[in-house]
Amino acid sequence: MKTIIVWMSVIVVFSLNAQVSTIRPVNTYSIVARDTVTGEMGVAVQSHWFSVGTTVTWAEAGVGAVATQSFVDPAYGPLGLELMRAGKTAKQALESILATDPGKDVRQVAMIDAKGNVATHTGSKCIQGAGHITGNNYSVQANLMSNDKIWGAMSKAYESAKGDLAERMLAALEAAEAAGGDIRGKQSAAILIVKPQSSGRSWADRVMELRIEDHPEPLKELRRLIKVHRAYEYMNRGDLAVEHGDIDGALKEYSAAEAMFPDNLEMKFWHAISLANAGRVDESLPIFKEVFQKDMNWATLIPRLPKSGVLTGDEAAITKILSVAPKK
Repeated sequence: MKTIIVWMSVIVVFSLNAQVSTIRPVNTYSIVARDTVTGEMGVAVQSHWFSVGTTVTWAEAGVGAVATQSFVDPAYGPLGLELMRAGKTAKQALESILATDPGKDVRQVAMIDAKGNVATHTGSKCIQGAGHITGNNYSVQANLMSNDKIWGAMSKAYESAKGDLAERMLAALEAAEAAGGDIRGKQSAAILIVKPQSSGRSWADRVMELRIEDHPEPLKELRRLIKVHRAYEYMNRGDLAVEHGDIDGALKEYSAAEAMFPDNLEMKFWHAISLANAGRVDESLPIFKEVFQKDMNWATLIPRLPKSGVLTGDEAAITKILSVAPKK
């Protein structure tokens, strides 16, 4: 009997009596967690490896989350989710896969199910420092670290952090780095958060999915992108409010987004469009003027929008909007 594992574009074939391959590990620290208030589940990771999120992070709404690392077998992700979807607890799912894996001694895997049950495995041959801590609705784990204090620092940071699930998981990663981190340095990071229940539409069930593929400061870049993500969540809620005819609600959401990124012209532009569509053209003009002065392409876009129904004003309103554009 043989197990075929695809690992970072390398095909590794294990037989039950074979020696474990000596391919390089995805030396990593990660966290899987469930928010006890919202029920959201997530996984976050940093590693000295390119594009770590493509192999380590797995999650499915209403099912659970998985981090698979060290001498990584990505199959633990989809297989773990499949078993939990079928009703297995995180512990049962992990034990089932480990029982058939001849390479289990070099694996490090953590799983959490939709009920908050946690299971973690750090193989006896994972490169030191390696270890994990499981807590209430979370697990932190690390391998090939600079010292053996990393996972303890992560646990303490996660438990003491405030904010939503993304903020608390990021705090755990930042604590790992502050405690010494990966002995080889840093390169990539990722975060994936899903809703507590499945809608049957996987794209709609992802609360957050961000990846830093290659960066000298992946955690700092991840924190920046989380802020961008939150700003665009305000924009999305603003758009939804427009669809429901709640213009004041939409403008409140757009203003919140702009407060986070005051130099973002696109946010300002769609804010102005919403005002114009609400018949508040005069109120929109100062915003349009600022946007047009910084980038005339937005003024060029204006005449193209009525045909698609994005800009609903009459010809007089459109002329008035374009009147604030710089003259050529």
